[in-house]
Amino acid sequence: MSTPATQPVITSSTSAAPKVTIRVGTRKSALALKQADFVVTGLRQLHPTVDFEIKGMHSTADKDKITALYKFGGKGLWTNELEAELRAGELDIIVHSLKDMPTVLPDGLILACVTPREDPRDVVVVKKGLEDKYKTLADLPAGAVVGTSSVRRMAQIKRRYPHLKFQDMRGNIDSRVKKLDAEDSEYSVLILAAAGLLRTGVGARISQYLDSTTEGGGMLHAVGQGGLGIEARADDQKTLDLLKPFEDANARLACEAERSVMRTLEGGCSIPIGVETEWVGDNKLRLTATVVNIEGTKAADSEKVAEVKTQEDAVEFGLEVAKKLRELGAQEILDVINADREASRDKAEPWVPA
Repeated sequence: MSTPATQPVITSSTSAAPKVTIRVGTRKSALALKQADFVVTGLRQLHPTVDFEIKGMHSTADKDKITALYKFGGKGLWTNELEAELRAGELDIIVHSLKDMPTVLPDGLILACVTPREDPRDVVVVKKGLEDKYKTLADLPAGAVVGTSSVRRMAQIKRRYPHLKFQDMRGNIDSRVKKLDAEDSEYSVLILAAAGLLRTGVGARISQYLDSTTEGGGMLHAVGQGGLGIEARADDQKTLDLLKPFEDANARLACEAERSVMRTLEGGCSIPIGVETEWVGDNKLRLTATVVNIEGTKAADSEKVAEVKTQEDAVEFGLEVAKKLRELGAQEILDVINADREASRDKAEPWVPA
């Protein structure tokens, strides 16, 4: 598992430079704005003579709060509107949750920087009033309702806890937690990303971490989860130079390996590919990956360790793991899921697995 983020140690630029303004694009959610502020704070310390201006926008998924994420096309769901402004020169960079970034970017745009990574694990949040009764997924009785909008999470949990039920849950972190805690709520728990809870100051609500090594956990997180990716124009060398010293090299390499797995399997953010990366020695990266069908009855699992020193190494490593997953049946699982999504694309009702 990648190292949780701390604010990096930064040495300020001392050379005189003309005053410039960098326009920073982000989604308008509270979490997205906090993430953009984290990036801007770090960049200001590096470049005190540069102005940074944050511009928030609503994405397609922000505008449609009804359709389950599974029903959308997986690529560009959170990014298309922002990328259009970046390409048009209305923005200079975009701050993304890396897990929401497509693995293939529009022509002329690149993943310019990956920042220090927050805790990438998935976690359980228990409804208020049930916290003395339940702490983990294993504590939940048959028929208990788990709230999540992620088919990846549903599939992995169903694999280990087939007696649980699932209900789609959309919205920002605050609204989801309020829905969970409502007196008439049918949910017993929510599954969320630790990173979002920690960044918004509500980490105390975490009841259980669901990584591969935690007893009763056994889940792999989303590709890039916990990481922030900064997108920029490939030909904007001045901006790329500003971003370079803010990059976390280990986070970049781990996330490039994870993204390579997804790119090779052609999965979007609503496809059940789970990953976990951990540095286990000098330049040695362990990559664990899984693809699980929606019912939780079929899975392909792979784990490898390789020497990773460069982005090219990371991409090749991810490709090797993805090929192994295909040999074990991952492509057949994804083909069924993609076909079902295409068949139901025009239906707006939330999807709930049987």
